[in-house]
Amino acid sequence: MNRVFNFCAGPAALPTAVLERAGLELADWHGKGLSIMEMSHRSADFVAVAEKAEQDLRDLMAIPDNYKVLFMQGGASSQFAMIPLNLANGSGKVDQIVTGQWSKKALAEGRRFADVRVIANTEDNHFTSAPTQSELALNADADYVHYCPNETIGGVAFDYIPATGDVPLVADLSSAILSDTLDVSRFGMIYAGAQKNIGPAGLCVVIIRDDLLGKAQAATPTMFDYKVCADHGSMYNTPPTYSWYLAGLVFEWLKEQGGVAAIAAANHRKASHLYQFIDGHDFYANPVAINNRSIMNVPFTLADSRLDKLFLQQSEAAGLLNLAGHRSVGGMRASIYNAVSEVAVVALTDFMTDFARRHG
Repeated sequence: MNRVFNFCAGPAALPTAVLERAGLELADWHGKGLSIMEMSHRSADFVAVAEKAEQDLRDLMAIPDNYKVLFMQGGASSQFAMIPLNLANGSGKVDQIVTGQWSKKALAEGRRFADVRVIANTEDNHFTSAPTQSELALNADADYVHYCPNETIGGVAFDYIPATGDVPLVADLSSAILSDTLDVSRFGMIYAGAQKNIGPAGLCVVIIRDDLLGKAQAATPTMFDYKVCADHGSMYNTPPTYSWYLAGLVFEWLKEQGGVAAIAAANHRKASHLYQFIDGHDFYANPVAINNRSIMNVPFTLADSRLDKLFLQQSEAAGLLNLAGHRSVGGMRASIYNAVSEVAVVALTDFMTDFARRHG
């Protein structure tokens, strides 16, 4: 098997062991004579797979009993509309922190359904930092506060969980879920597109506190109502069964690695190695404030941007794929999610050393 080192921001690398197991089970799942993707989602076999996946995720994240776990379709971007439709049900006012492109998109979509007020915005510094707690202009009448703890494109991460008092905190954890330990009880709702640390694209995991259910706006489509989804075990309609199954395999793999604490230690080692390398070489630079550097998405630039194309060509030839920065910011970006090994990160810095020697 020829497996390259994949630094894609999403759809991202999946654990090789998970892919190999899925391959073995693809045409004949557990001797049933059919693929799990051909199986009824209401069959006892698939229901058992779905229930185990949920329980494994609960175990990994220590999710309290008063939170529902939903496996939804549409990715995280659909949540930008679903959240205000379900939660902007009191004052109709929402507080939002803007620290990058994804929180900007959430802001634009949210304003279609609620009065969204920006309580901090770091666009003036080109989204290279996150605001401090004291810089948040919180409003007591907000129905919830929305933010993105880790901005995939800019590689900006919060180094704290915002304190919002009695106002529920909603977090887009798409590019950070399961990467580090987290106190779920600090949040009213967490959501995450699967295609970074959970599984293939098309699935979105929602973790929501019970008291936030059942308050959707009257115009909310049935499929967008979190309570409907919760009441039907995420199976009001046919769910993305194969993505759900693969997510379950990833959760099993994470448990085998020692759980979130163990994978977090590996993630911090990977990020530390890469940032120390970048900081120690004049040929490379990272623009993000040190205390807001993401452990999942590491953007970097070359001293001479005219070398960008050559860097990408030669890195791909060396088996290091998907290092181009997002089209909106350029440069390079290494996404080092859970399934990206420490060996891969060392291979990247070895290549960067050689490239700088040859072209610096």
